[in-house]
Order: sequence, then structure tokens, then C-alpha cells
Amino acid sequence: MPHVLTINGGSSSIRFAVFDTGHPPRRSVQGKFERIGSNGATLTVDSGAAGAPARITADSEQSAHAVEFLADWLESQPFFAALDGVGHRVVHGMQHTEPERVTAELLEELQRMVPVDPEHLPREIALIEALRHRRPELPQIVCFDTAFHRSMPRAAAQLPIPRRYAARGIQRYGFHGLSYTYLMQELLRLGDPAATRGRIILAHLGSGASLAAVRDGRCIDTTMGFTPAAGLVMGTRSGDLDPGLMSYLAMADAMTPAQFQTMVNHESGLLGISETSADVRDLLARESSDPRAADALAVFCYQTKKWIGSFAAALGGVDTLVFAGGIGENAAPVRRRICDGLGFLGLELDDEANARHAPRISADSGSSVAVRVIRTDEESVIAASCIALLGLTPT
Repeated sequence: MPHVLTINGGSSSIRFAVFDTGHPPRRSVQGKFERIGSNGATLTVDSGAAGAPARITADSEQSAHAVEFLADWLESQPFFAALDGVGHRVVHGMQHTEPERVTAELLEELQRMVPVDPEHLPREIALIEALRHRRPELPQIVCFDTAFHRSMPRAAAQLPIPRRYAARGIQRYGFHGLSYTYLMQELLRLGDPAATRGRIILAHLGSGASLAAVRDGRCIDTTMGFTPAAGLVMGTRSGDLDPGLMSYLAMADAMTPAQFQTMVNHESGLLGISETSADVRDLLARESSDPRAADALAVFCYQTKKWIGSFAAALGGVDTLVFAGGIGENAAPVRRRICDGLGFLGLELDDEANARHAPRISADSGSSVAVRVIRTDEESVIAASCIALLGLTPT
């Protein structure tokens, strides 16, 4: 049976999995290389066998050269020589709307796009090139996170800056599209009528966080914008800011554009407010004794609630609200705080169902909105796209 490898490269972690090409594709190996760039970097691999997943601690030099370290490890595995394709998540695709096979021309285009997304594209390109170096004949596919949002109407996508910049592709794009694609597929599988004819708000809440508004199966708006740093406050990203802040800090603190980029992507968000952690689990444990942790959680929940209200206005109501991502799937207190006060939308939670992370956490009576918790799976979307584009079928 053919097998494909999926690579999901983030700004500080890389997830990967090996899938067969059955119906549906099934993963046989999965792993994550996280805390890249730090002395505590680890590669965790689960081969599906009994026992705990294997953990490999990378030293500082291996962590600094994460792409080569991971590519070397993959090449050493028995499955690598038998792969029939590789699928990659590429965060920013600008005008691209469908998965594409990697060519020299596409790689050149991605290189030109690096200034649009310097936080993700360099590592994503490096992963493609590292695997090409080790197996030049192996076909590789890229799946763009922005593609899901290409159906947004012009009023939602256009930025209110001089029109001449639109010709250079400067507009709102949106991200987390592979996650949103999976969530919509799951709603269809569950038989939720809103998946085809209804009003849905998807909340991917993790270290990176965003929401999307979907009407009749098509995205009409999302919180992220030209880059993934916009929108909702996140683990280390600021989310939306007054644009005057950059000029103020340049004049008052002599801050450079590069320093501002570092601040809004790596030093802000929950970490910036709390001054201790970007992890909601840490903040929940500390909030009773640390007002900074309490402030960070309050800002996150308030902003998420505000975006839900905004998207309900854009949609003319809401039929289904989905929580996904590490926070959305696992932090019951955060879900409760976000939903408190949304009764005017017809949304009521079942506290017992919410506490046990049930698939449906809305009250059976009294809630006209279905509130769901769905464990997202970007890798399965990448695998399915890779299999379909390469025409791989079991023999």
C-alpha cells in the first residue's frame, strides 16, 4: 500500500505523520519536534506500538539546525525509502487556492513571498529542500493555509489603505485553513445541517488562535489578516494593534522594524501580559495568586467573546459554534468564560458536558446554538490532498 509523509512546520515546532492510502488514510507513525531553538528541544515519536512514545532530546546545536536534524532522523527510518509522496502545510499562499505539486518555479515563488511571512516560510521552504536533497525523485505537495479563506467577499478581504497596494497582494488572507477544512468535514460527517446551509463560527484556539465565520459552507470572514500576527491575542503574538504604536515606539524607544516584528510575534500576547507564560495551563494554575496571569486570561476570553459577537452580526446569527485547537479542545474554564454572556445569541452551555470535554457541550434545552468540541487534524487533510493530487491508491 502506498504511504505519504505529512510535514506541518510551525514557528517553534514541526509535526509529522506517516499515512497509508486507505479509505480513510490511517497514520502509522506520528511525531513532533518542539521547543525548537531552545536547550529543551525534544523529538517525540509515536509509532503506534505498545508503550510510551519515544522521546529524543536534541542538544543546542541540533535544535538550532532543526530542519537538518529532523530530515536526518526521517532518512534513518525504515519508512522513508518506501514513501510515495510528501505533503507540506505552507502557512501563507497569497493567491493560491488549491494544493500544488512542488516545482522549481513554485519554490522560487515561495522564496519571493518570504517577506510576507518571515516567521514560517523560511523553515517550510527549508523542509521541502531538505527532503528533495535526500530523495530528489520523491514528489512533494504543498497545501496552503490561506486557501480556505479565498471565498471571503471583497469587503472582508480589502484593507483600508491606498488602493495601489492591493495590486501587490496586500490584503486580508486568514490562516488556520487546514484546521478549518477538517472541522467543516467533521461537521458534515456528524450530520450538522449548518455545514451546508447555516451559520457557523469556528474557533481554532491554541498558541496561534483565530476564528472564522462560515455561511453555507463558505468562509465569509476571519480574524487573522495579511499575516498570522493579526486578530485575536495569542500565546506570544499580539493580535490586532493600533498601527500608531509602531511609529510611537520607533520615536520613543528607537525600536527598529525588526525589533517590532520580534516583539509582536514572540514577546507579546499571553506571554507579554502575564510576563511568565504563553501556556493557558500555566495561567489557569496561577491566576488565583498572580493578577498578571488573571489579566492574560481575561483579555483572551474577552477578545474571543467579542469576535464571536462580531461574526454573529456578520452572519446574521449563529447555528453552530466549534471549539478546536489546544485551548479550545482542553480548557473547559476558558470555554465557559468565553460563552458566559452569549445567551442573547441563544447559546447556553451544559456545564457537566463542558467539564468532561464532551463532543457537544451546549445545553439540550435552552440553547438554539449547537456548541461542539472537535479535535482538529490538519495532518489528515494534508495526507488526503497529497494522495488525491498524486493519484495514489492502494494496490
